Amino acid sequence: MSCGHPHATPCPEVLSWVFDYLDSEIDDVRRADVVAHLGECPPCEEQYALEQTIKALVHRSCCHDSAPAELRVRVIARIQEIRITYRRG
Repeated sequence: MSCGHPHATPCPEVLSWVFDYLDSEIDDVRRADVVAHLGECPPCEEQYALEQTIKALVHRSCCHDSAPAELRVRVIARIQEIRITYRRG
C-alpha cells in the first residue's frame, strides 16, 4: 500500500508498526514516525482506521471472554511469524 509519494518512513514499515501503535506498545521515536506518516498518507491512514475499527469491534464482542493460555501463545507466535515475513517482503 502506498500513496505513490515518497515519505521519510516507507508505507510498509509504518504498516508493520500499526498494531504496536494501536496497542501503545511502540517507542516514542516510532510513534512520532507513525503519526507523521499517517498525517500525510491517506491510504495508510485508511488502513490504520480500519484496524482501529476492527480492534474496537473485537473488544466489544469479546471483552468478557478470555482465550485459553495455550491459544494466546499460539496466536502471538503466529503474529510474530507474520510480522517477520512481512518485514522481509
